[in-house]
Amino acid sequence: MVSTEEAPVRKSRGALRAPFAAVLVVMVALLFGVPWWALVAGGQDWPGWLLAAGSVVFLAGAVAMPVGMVTGHGRDSDRGSVVGSTLLGVSWVFFSTTLLGQAVELVLAVAGVEDPLRSRAVAAATVLVAVSALAWGYVEAMRVPRVRRTAVPIERLGPGLDGLTVAVLADTHFGPLDRARWSRRTMAAVAALEPDVLVHAGDIADGPVERRRAQSEHMGPLKAKHAKVYVTGNHEYYSGAPSWVEHMAELGWEHLHNTHRVIERGGDRLVVAGVDDRTAAHAGIDGHGEDLAAALAGADPDLPVLLVAHQPKQVADAVAHGVDLQISGHTHGGQIWPFHWMVRTDQPHLQGLAKAGGRTWIYTSRGAGFWGPPFRVFAPSEISLLTLRRA
Repeated sequence: MVSTEEAPVRKSRGALRAPFAAVLVVMVALLFGVPWWALVAGGQDWPGWLLAAGSVVFLAGAVAMPVGMVTGHGRDSDRGSVVGSTLLGVSWVFFSTTLLGQAVELVLAVAGVEDPLRSRAVAAATVLVAVSALAWGYVEAMRVPRVRRTAVPIERLGPGLDGLTVAVLADTHFGPLDRARWSRRTMAAVAALEPDVLVHAGDIADGPVERRRAQSEHMGPLKAKHAKVYVTGNHEYYSGAPSWVEHMAELGWEHLHNTHRVIERGGDRLVVAGVDDRTAAHAGIDGHGEDLAAALAGADPDLPVLLVAHQPKQVADAVAHGVDLQISGHTHGGQIWPFHWMVRTDQPHLQGLAKAGGRTWIYTSRGAGFWGPPFRVFAPSEISLLTLRRA
């Protein structure tokens, strides 16, 4: 028997599930239905056995992807997450290349190329491009990130701080795929930089500490001359932020939890501040929530400020507070083309160094790892090495 208190809660949950289910059905229908029609059933006149086999493959994918996503995220199953996320990436690449293929087919139709030759040729080319993109994207996602070096001019930087190096990790996303070996090699590449300041800009992992310990432990031996700091990203709040804060402390990382510290070199000082992710206030964890005013409280207003904030859109507050440089991640540089354009509708900066307003610069890392689909297409991973220079 359902109590009167439980009934409204269940009704509310049901009301939320219905729109989500509708969106999921539409998404799956588009991601698998459009390529199925364009490659298998839309005028190619394939032999019956090939039509049937292709239809079975697309139908199996259309069923397995949502099942994997739901079991992976709803029941915290690593295997389900891997299956669902991989199929999401595969279907997205096939969907995108199919749309490009249809544009080519339109040109061929205008040129007078008849079916089924036209549709067959475009279908074969589309499959070749999609498979090549996925193979390349997988290699890009799994390799040790390349070091991306950038000089950042800071107006208020004192001469003693000129040439200060800041190594940036972001979006490592230790997750369902066991990447302990990748983590060890990536952290070795970071250690070789011997930075003055080491920053992790958030989204350390997907999943609880006890299941990601083997991947994350390689961050422990990393050293920096002046500071080794991090901020929480939105995925920490999906994965038990308090336990990750505790684990990072065990690994020797300082949590910039709406606070700052001052580093000094050559007689000049720099404020290194950090804020929680903008989603933290809705996570239901006491004391968590973005607060830049608190982070800068007590800091000398004449000193240059380096701010670590997970999402680029947090830069509006940084500009208002006269921050000199904000370091962010979150975007993955789009991760899989042409998802770049969707990211740009949500975030003001996609990747790299940009002037945000006033004296504020923002550097957005493409991230070292990946979320979900194990692919990176036209969005290579990176370890960022920023060198601060007097403007």
